[in-house]
Amino acid sequence: MKFIGNTKEYLHLATISHEECFILKEVIESSLTILWFEDDNNHLTIDGKKYVFHKNQIAFLTEFHKVTVDKIGRIMFLRFNRPFFCISDHDGEVGCKGILFFGASRVPVISIPKNQIEKMEVMWKAFLLEMDSADNLQIDMLQMMLKRYLILCTRIYKTQNTLPEKAVDSDILREFNYLIEQHFKTKHTVSEYAELLFKSPKTISNIFSKVGSKTPLHYIHDRKMLEARRLLHYSDKSIKEIAYEIGYQDIQTFSRFFKKQEGISPTGFKEQQQPWGKAKEV
Repeated sequence: MKFIGNTKEYLHLATISHEECFILKEVIESSLTILWFEDDNNHLTIDGKKYVFHKNQIAFLTEFHKVTVDKIGRIMFLRFNRPFFCISDHDGEVGCKGILFFGASRVPVISIPKNQIEKMEVMWKAFLLEMDSADNLQIDMLQMMLKRYLILCTRIYKTQNTLPEKAVDSDILREFNYLIEQHFKTKHTVSEYAELLFKSPKTISNIFSKVGSKTPLHYIHDRKMLEARRLLHYSDKSIKEIAYEIGYQDIQTFSRFFKKQEGISPTGFKEQQQPWGKAKEV
C-alpha cells in the first residue's frame, strides 16, 4: 500500500516475502526503510556484508544501503521519503538525522522486547487501516503514526545501545555522522567536520570517547570504505575510477588505505566478489 502526496511525499507499507524481495532494490530518492522480520533466519547481504536477522528484529536502512536478498521469510516493510517526514519538521531523535538514521556506515538493529510486541503489532494494523483512508486529514494522521512508530523504535534502540548521556553530545554525534554522509568524498579529516560543527577537534574526539572505542576518524574511514566496497562489489568501475570518486587523486594512496582497512587490496577484493574475472585497475 502506497501513499503519494501532492508535493512528492511518499510512504509505502507492505508485508513481503521472497517473491516480493525486488521491492528492497527499488530506488526511491531520499528514502528511509524499516524492516521488521516476522520469521527467523533471514539472510541479507548489505553493502557486501552478510547479515542474519531473526524474528522480531527490526533493521533500519537509508537510501544508500545496497541490499541483496539471499533468503527471507515474511517482512513487514515500511519505506518513507524525507518530504514525508524529516528532521526539519520533527524532533531530532526521531527524524531522518535521528538515532535510527544518523549515518549509513552501519546497520542499526533492534530486538523488540516481548512486552512491546503486541503494542507494535497493533500500531502496524492501525497504520494499514489508515492507508485506506482518503480524506484531507490522511497525511497528518499517517505522519503522526509514523512518528509514534519511530519513537517506540528509538526508545528500544536507546535501551539496547550505548549512547551519550548528554543530549547535546548525542546531537553532535548524530550531526557529525550526518555530515560525513554528505561530505565524505571531499572532506577527510576530523578538523574539517569540527569546523562545520563550530567545535574543536578535541571536543569531537572527547564526545566519541564517551561512547566507545571508535574515534571520529574511524567513522570517516568507515564511510569511505563502505563506499569503496559498494562500488567494488556492485559496479564495473575500474579501481582508479573508484579511487577518484571517493576523493583519492592516485590509485596507490587509495590502495594503501583500502588494504590497511580491509586486509586485502581493492583488486583482490573485487576478484573475490567476481571470481570469474579480473578487476580493472585502470
